[in-house]
Amino acid sequence: MVRRSIRVRGDDAASVAALTRRFGRIRDDLGVPGAFPGPVVDAAAEAAATAGAGDGRADLRDVPFATVDPVGSTDLDQAMALSRRDGGGWHVDYAIADVPAFLAPGGPVDAEARRRGQTLYAPDRRTPLHPEVLSEDAASLLPDVDRPAFVWRFDLAPDGAVEHLDLVRAVVRSRARLDYGQVQAAADAHPQAGASPDDEVAALAVLLREIGTVRQAQERARGGASLPLPEQDVVAQDGRYRVVLRPALPSEDWNAQLSLMTGMAAADLMLRAGVGLLRTLPAPEPHAVERYRRQVKALGVPWARDEPYGEFLRRLDRDVPAHLAAMHEAGALFRGAGYTPFDGAAPPVRTHAAVAAPYAHVTAPLRRLVDRFGLLVSHAVVSGGEVPGWVREALPALPEAMAASDRLAGELERRCVDVVEAAVLADRVGQVFDAVAVDVGKDGASGKVQMLDPAVLVRAQGPLTVGTALKVRLEAVDVEAGSVRVVPVG
Repeated sequence: MVRRSIRVRGDDAASVAALTRRFGRIRDDLGVPGAFPGPVVDAAAEAAATAGAGDGRADLRDVPFATVDPVGSTDLDQAMALSRRDGGGWHVDYAIADVPAFLAPGGPVDAEARRRGQTLYAPDRRTPLHPEVLSEDAASLLPDVDRPAFVWRFDLAPDGAVEHLDLVRAVVRSRARLDYGQVQAAADAHPQAGASPDDEVAALAVLLREIGTVRQAQERARGGASLPLPEQDVVAQDGRYRVVLRPALPSEDWNAQLSLMTGMAAADLMLRAGVGLLRTLPAPEPHAVERYRRQVKALGVPWARDEPYGEFLRRLDRDVPAHLAAMHEAGALFRGAGYTPFDGAAPPVRTHAAVAAPYAHVTAPLRRLVDRFGLLVSHAVVSGGEVPGWVREALPALPEAMAASDRLAGELERRCVDVVEAAVLADRVGQVFDAVAVDVGKDGASGKVQMLDPAVLVRAQGPLTVGTALKVRLEAVDVEAGSVRVVPVG
C-alpha cells in the first residue's frame, strides 16, 4: 500500500494543537494500539540487554556502513556500504537489522508484533511495531555501536544486473547516520560521472547515484513503475492552514532501488526453494487508470494515450506544482497489494505489477512484521539450512495479519487526510473554485471533482459529467468530522 507522508508544522501553536487533538481522537476511534503492555516492555528490555552476542556471526565491523534516512530517524532498518569493482560494476553490502535475534518465537514481543502488524503513521506521531528499546535502540543500526544484522552482499554488473549474491548474519558497526538532504547535496556537488571524492559522505553519495541510476534503467526495461510520493506539509499560520507539497529527492529514489533489488533477490530465493511469502500487486484496473487520466488532465498535465502509466510517472517533474499533485493522486493505481504465502509449489500469482517482477518484503523488519520471516527464509535458503518450523507454520497466517494492519493504516491515513483537507478549506466556505469531474456515480447526481487550487479531491453533490471542467462552490466544512461539501455552480 502506498502511504502519504503528512506533517503539521507552523508558528501557530494553537492551530497545530487543534489538529493534533483531532488526530488523537481518530486514533482512539479506530483502536490504534497505545502503550506496550508491561510484560512486552520487560521482555524487550531483557532481549536488548542479552541478544546478539556469541552466536558465530561473521565479523563485518570493518565494512564502512552508513545509514540514509529521513532527518531525525532513529528506527534504522538498513545500512549500506558501496564500492566499485575492478573491471566495472559495483559491490553492495546492504545490512538489515536482525530483529529475529531479539524476538523469541511465541514470546511477548513476538505476540504483540503479530497483533500490531506494522508501524502506523499519523501526521503528528507514529505508533511503533516494537518497543522503542528495540526499534530505536538495541536493534536499530545506529552509528558507532555494534549491531547484529543480515547482510546482503551483491556483485553488480556495469548495467546494474546482479551477478552474484550472498546473505550472512553478521555483526556490523555503522560509521554515520546520514539523511537524504545530506546525500543529495553531496551528490550535487560532484555531478561528473565516475567521480571519486575523498570525503566519505560524497563518495557514498556518488556511488549511490551511480547504482540507483542503473537500477532505475533496469526497472524501466522491466516495465516497472515507481511512485515517489511528495510529502505534504500542513502549515498552520494566523489561524489558517495551507498545504505545501515537498517532492521526494532523487537520493530517496536511489536508496529505494537498493531495497527493491533486495526484495527481488529474496523473492527469487523463495521461489527457487519453494517456500516463502511474496508481496504481490495486480495491474491497475482500467477504470482506475481512466479516472487517473481525468485527474491529470484536470491538472493540466499532458499524458498521451499510448504512454504506459509507469513511463508517465517517471517523467513527472518534481519542481512543477501540477506534476507534484499528479504524483500525489497516483496512489490509486497501486491498490490491491497483498501477501502470497507458499510452501511447496510456486503460487500462480507471483508478480508485483509496479516492480514488474516477483518481490518480497525483507528490508524493514523494525517497522513491518513480515520482513522478519522473509529474512529468516532467505537466509536458510542461501546457507543451505532448513527454514525454521515455526516460520513455516506462521506463513499462512501472516497475510491476514498484514491485511488487518493495512486496513487500519489505510483508514488512519484516510481520516487524517480528510481532516487536513477540511482544515485547509475551513476559512473558504462560500468561495467558488475551478474543478474537473473525475469520477461520477451511476445516477450522475454525485461524484468526485478534482479542485485545481488547492489540489484537493472532494465529493460533490449535483449533476456531473466525467471529464467536464466546472466551477464548484464550497458549501460547508466540518473539520471535526473531516467532511467537505461542494456543489456545482453556473
